[in-house]
Amino acid sequence: MSDLKNPFLIYLKGLLFFAILIVSVALILIDCFSWKNLALLCLVVWSAARFYYFLFYVIKKYVDSTFKFSGILSLILYITGRNK
Repeated sequence: MSDLKNPFLIYLKGLLFFAILIVSVALILIDCFSWKNLALLCLVVWSAARFYYFLFYVIKKYVDSTFKFSGILSLILYITGRNK
């Protein structure tokens, strides 16, 4: 499978991820709304985005700029030393 290069499809993919996020949060809050649940969902979304940024940008830029991570499994294998 080749990399996605069409800008329209890249934006569409991003919008679909955003739609999944919004629908999921709405369904959770419809089921059991509370301000605490809303705050916790916001923290989960924010921290997941920051963790993903850390895993792929920070490690590549500041730890090892030569290694190309293809996903979280690739990163785990790299960190545990099984992908040398």
